[in-house]
Amino acid sequence: MAKITEKIGYGLGDMSSSMFWKIFSYYLPIFYSDVFGLKPIHAATLLLVTKLYDAVSDPVMGIIADRTETKWGKYRPYLLWMAIPFAAIGILSFYVPNASYTFKHIYAYVMYILMMTVYTAVNVPYGAMLGVVTADSKEKSVFSSFRMFFAYVGSFIAMGIFMLFEKAIIGTTNSAGRIIRGVGDADPMQWTAIVGVVAALCAILFILCFLLTREHVKIEKKPVSKGGSSIKEDLKALVTNGPWWLLLGAAIGQLLFGSVRGGAAAYYFANILDTGIFLTCALYLTIGEIGQMAGVVFAVPLSEKFGKRNTFIATLVAVAIFSCAIWFIPTATTEGIWMLVALQVLISLSIGISAPLTWSMFADVADYSELKHGANSTGLIFSSSSMAQKFGGALGGFLLLFLLQVFGYDKDLAAQAPTTLQAIKALMSFIPAVGALAAIFILSFYPLTTPRMKHIQAELEKQRSEESNN
Repeated sequence: MAKITEKIGYGLGDMSSSMFWKIFSYYLPIFYSDVFGLKPIHAATLLLVTKLYDAVSDPVMGIIADRTETKWGKYRPYLLWMAIPFAAIGILSFYVPNASYTFKHIYAYVMYILMMTVYTAVNVPYGAMLGVVTADSKEKSVFSSFRMFFAYVGSFIAMGIFMLFEKAIIGTTNSAGRIIRGVGDADPMQWTAIVGVVAALCAILFILCFLLTREHVKIEKKPVSKGGSSIKEDLKALVTNGPWWLLLGAAIGQLLFGSVRGGAAAYYFANILDTGIFLTCALYLTIGEIGQMAGVVFAVPLSEKFGKRNTFIATLVAVAIFSCAIWFIPTATTEGIWMLVALQVLISLSIGISAPLTWSMFADVADYSELKHGANSTGLIFSSSSMAQKFGGALGGFLLLFLLQVFGYDKDLAAQAPTTLQAIKALMSFIPAVGALAAIFILSFYPLTTPRMKHIQAELEKQRSEESNN
């Protein structure tokens, strides 16, 4: 049984990742289009094209992590090694150079690719740690719940910082003499400064995660000369792993839902809701983080009673229904605003329940792969979770910016065209629901039920015991 300090320490890792990830998911689209000055279609293409790079870098990092051997373990050292680069490149990603459009366009590509590289270098090993901090499936769910709870704490802090930022600037005048209606009107250096605060916190949290955690399950990656699996064999095992494909697809659908809604919120508040209403975008998103933190508490008891897959599917049904309901609420009344808040709470509670299950299920997929193929590739398996996160987020960002371009969004207009406003409403309601529905369909075929995982873990325990005695 792992110590409580280790579970808290493990949670601090995703607390750090999530602070930046939520900023990227919720604010990067409007930063690129309204502050950095990229055309929406160029920003959309950037987000999508860079995923081709991630499709290679994530599994490569998984392979590297699986073959890393240090006195601190296989995966844990990357938390220490990548803490400072993660923070520094994050700041530079939200810096706007005083240069031509072409230079800025290239700069955005370079910095986003670098950011995704360091994110991969720390997050793939961090995710893989779930497979080695404990051998028990139920305790993995507990670790995963700690991870997600602290992830939402991090998101809450990041959104709280942006809420204060938003409160301080709305109604003031920016350097161009324009009244600031939302964060999209803020000056570039204001963005760089506020992201710098978040970045410093991220570096500290990664270092604390390294100091407080331990790798208890010792998995030896034997060299090929001693009967170990080759990279080719590891990749073959991955691509022939049916549950991995299904969980990967479901995770992308789930993250597509979150990234489209989250990214659309800033546009929704700036262009559809009355800016004089008490609810701001950052406050709305912060309420969501609180709801997700509350939802995490129910993840373990519900999954133990109904199973991970069934609980996951039920929460996705809920978020799809509640998301669609946003389309029908009145946006110009106080009652409508309270309905929006209520739906945000319900959606966030549901996401908070399902999110820990995703990571715990990837750990189950790793155990399934070890039993089936006789070789453990935990880092490679968990690289897919990072890939799903980034691909779902990028696909959501692309879809958001692409549709805004198609429906005539123009940041310089005092009021957007009616068709543009309808598109923004759809991006907050019906469109993200499609991602949740796709995940539901995919999960209906997922085979690693609770009884099957009990059998797999019993066989693995027997297998590992025999190997240690030889």
